[in-house]
Amino acid sequence: MNFVISGSDMVIIAIVAVLIVTVFAGVKTVPQGSNWTVERFGRYTRTLKPGLNIITPFVEQIGAKLSMMEQVLDVPTQEVITKDNATVSVDGVAFFQVLDAAKAAYEVQSLETAILNLVMTNIRTVMGSMDLDQLLSHRDEINVRLLSVVDAAAASWGVKANRIEIKDIIPPADLVASMGRQMKAERDKRAAVLEAEGSRQSEILRAEGQKQAQILEAEGRREAAFRDAEARERLAEAEAKATLMVSEAIAKGDLQAINYFVAQKYIEAFKEMASAPNQKVVLIPMEATSIIGSIAGIAEIAKSALAHDRKA
Repeated sequence: MNFVISGSDMVIIAIVAVLIVTVFAGVKTVPQGSNWTVERFGRYTRTLKPGLNIITPFVEQIGAKLSMMEQVLDVPTQEVITKDNATVSVDGVAFFQVLDAAKAAYEVQSLETAILNLVMTNIRTVMGSMDLDQLLSHRDEINVRLLSVVDAAAASWGVKANRIEIKDIIPPADLVASMGRQMKAERDKRAAVLEAEGSRQSEILRAEGQKQAQILEAEGRREAAFRDAEARERLAEAEAKATLMVSEAIAKGDLQAINYFVAQKYIEAFKEMASAPNQKVVLIPMEATSIIGSIAGIAEIAKSALAHDRKA
């Protein structure tokens, strides 16, 4: 069975083919996270958003396909000379995002290369204006300054710089060794200062303890002296009272009181003489009867005195 295609069939097939090509040329599906630019005869007209879009076939065409997601750009290692003439090796990473597809496509050629060169140039500028110590201890400040400069420069390209991080700062080996020795010397110095401070505090506490002990000892001596004075005062009062009582007894004619008083004083005097520190042996020829005789003699004198006073 032979099929013969007539001229009218060929026209229909050609029309269908043109329609299919026209549909494929005019219907565009933009994936999520992307924007496409549309050009009409080579001139930008509009931007296609994610989803199904229709353009004019054969008149309009897709210009640039740009990712609107945040992108990561690795910054290669480069040499940087610091303000104090130290050479360090620095690398980093930059995070950026396209906000305006038309500007990113038509305001700059080769967007990633432009951003990379912008970041590297500003790394040398920012870090070259700082000392080595600042580079090693103020990395956050470097990141903030880099982000501010690069973001302002890339704004005209429709790009937002989200983060710029310095990954490594590598000084020369001899400088690292010198810094290690300096750090060790600083730690030794700090240890010596702390040890001296500890000794000083210990001496202060020891002196304070001795001071308190001396104060307490002085207070103890003062209290003991006060007690001794009070005891002597009480003893003197008792002695005076005893003397008064003996005097009153003698005045009343009681000779036994004077005998007791004189005998007590005699024995106390003998006791003190015997207990003197410069006396080792005391030899006193004395009999008990002589003591009694002396007391009796004193009593007779007191009796005669009393009798005389009564006659007067």
